[in-house]
Amino acid sequence: MSDINSQPTALRFVLGLAALVVIVAGMKTAQSIIVPFLLAAFISIISAPYLNWLNRKGMPMPLALLVIILVIVAAGVALAALLGTSLDAFSEALPSYQERLQDKVVELAQWLAAQGIDVSDRTFLSFFNPGSAMALVSGLLKGLGNVLTNAFLILLTVIFILMEASSFPVKLRTALRSPEHSLTESYTVLDNIKSYMSIKLLTSALTGFLVSVGLSVMGVDFAMLWGFFAFLLNFIPNIGSIIAAIPAVLLALLQFGAGGALGVAGLFLVVNIVIGSILEPRWMGNQLGLSPLIVFVSLVFWGWVFGPVGMFLSVPLTISVQIALASRDDTRWIAVLLGPGMTE
Repeated sequence: MSDINSQPTALRFVLGLAALVVIVAGMKTAQSIIVPFLLAAFISIISAPYLNWLNRKGMPMPLALLVIILVIVAAGVALAALLGTSLDAFSEALPSYQERLQDKVVELAQWLAAQGIDVSDRTFLSFFNPGSAMALVSGLLKGLGNVLTNAFLILLTVIFILMEASSFPVKLRTALRSPEHSLTESYTVLDNIKSYMSIKLLTSALTGFLVSVGLSVMGVDFAMLWGFFAFLLNFIPNIGSIIAAIPAVLLALLQFGAGGALGVAGLFLVVNIVIGSILEPRWMGNQLGLSPLIVFVSLVFWGWVFGPVGMFLSVPLTISVQIALASRDDTRWIAVLLGPGMTE
């Protein structure tokens, strides 16, 4: 005989799971609408501290907002110029790169055969085709470029979010029964997200800059494009830097051989050790973090829901969910499960 007391709990769990499935399906269906607003929200979260800083320094809020918007527009124009020129050139050269990479794989299969490891070229290519990695990179960057076609909508949304930011606490105090408790929780969540996003933006920009400069000095084609790719994927801890290094290493292999590929791999290794293992933990501390398994699962999940942009925003989105869960006593255990392993 089933325990009667357990039925309400089980029923709530099933209903909650069903609601989650419906919400996820709705987000996936409406991704063309949701993705621009997500980007606008994260841009606003990153921009808000600088807007408030300018206001505290004595600049009127409308003028401070204008300065922030001009900076965002300038960054967007530079990004569009970078993606427009480099991505078009890379897309034109992509078939040639894929063919040359396949030739390298065939040479490797022949070398293995000479060593007594008999592997057919076709079988080897079916399991190990680096040309597909280059095509994946091109697809991800094109997906981001398609989102930029909604740049005007994103910019307008950022403006309205920043304009409403100052009056939002007043609205909450009017609407909520216990505003101080809710506002405290909201401020905690937003402050943690702002801190995480600001530090991550700084370290990602530094990573992209160092990679671009290093690859330019080494003479690797499309150095700025790979630096931008490293900037984006640095938002994905643990595995993002590895994914970002793959296309640059493969391109260096085609240009300079195995020695050049090792040099590029060493560049990515040094940059990510210095920034990811030394600077970022020192600046961010151990307050935020996700387990490597959750990072990978969130990458697959948000990429499935929102496409390439969801992959780039996967960790910030999951971090936001984790912070929101950690702010409540009844859901803090879920945030702990999402976090990194604890050592005694």
